[in-house]
Amino acid sequence: MIRKLKGGKYRLYSRKKGEKTGKGRNLGTFDIREAAEMHEREVQYFKRH
Repeated sequence: MIRKLKGGKYRLYSRKKGEKTGKGRNLGTFDIREAAEMHEREVQYFKRH
């Protein structure tokens, strides 16, 4: 899940909720949305290979 931050950057969160916070785990912060989407695809690939 990608969310836009107040500073204009984009952060990739896991869909799985963390036990301590109840929120998705931070999987990286990116300057542009395309970079966040590319990293999300890389994460999905890694999970299956």
